[in-house]
Amino acid sequence: MPLAPHTPAEYWDLYMLHRGEGEQPAPAVNRFEWTQYPGHGPGAEMLGEPRRALDLGPAEGKEAVYLAQQGVEVTGVDLSLIQVERARRWWDSVPGLDFVHADACDYLASGTQLFDAVYSVWGAVWFTDPEQLFRLVAKRLTPGGVLAFSQAEPLPGAYGPQPMRGKWLEGREHELTVLRWQYTPEAWADLLKQHGFTDIQALVLEAPEPNKLGTLLVQAHTST
Repeated sequence: MPLAPHTPAEYWDLYMLHRGEGEQPAPAVNRFEWTQYPGHGPGAEMLGEPRRALDLGPAEGKEAVYLAQQGVEVTGVDLSLIQVERARRWWDSVPGLDFVHADACDYLASGTQLFDAVYSVWGAVWFTDPEQLFRLVAKRLTPGGVLAFSQAEPLPGAYGPQPMRGKWLEGREHELTVLRWQYTPEAWADLLKQHGFTDIQALVLEAPEPNKLGTLLVQAHTST
């Protein structure tokens, strides 16, 4: 196991090693899930009917697989090489599906292919400066295309970039602090408007059980 992470990619690779999930069987895929509670909340309809979709931070790739099984061409871009290699092993027989090892912003900035939908399920949107990310996403969406993402609801007063740490890093000589961007739904809507998005819906979906963590859900469109 590496002694200490020095980049975000190493951070996530070390996290995967800590969880020890590399050799687990592929999970079942029967629904597009935006929240951490199976069967709770909306599904793939938040993306409309895309022909091509981009998954930013797919992790195990379940949502990307679900869309590909519906005939959507899906590219999943993840910063962790371990997660990308695992997803490729699990889903190599699924047509129309590709997993790419890259930083989300680097991938968006370096390519020209347009997507009808760009989405992130507790993924890269949470861990990327939106001032940089939203500008790049807007350039890679078709007219009228959809950007949708979910993440944990923000804690009151904990807005903007917030440090994330993990027990798998304790006791190490060097520790990288990874940031997560958290805002109120209203603040997310304002940020998206500033980058040219329209028809924005941003809300916190309450958990199905009391005293559980809710989910921030955001959907926006590019101009037609």
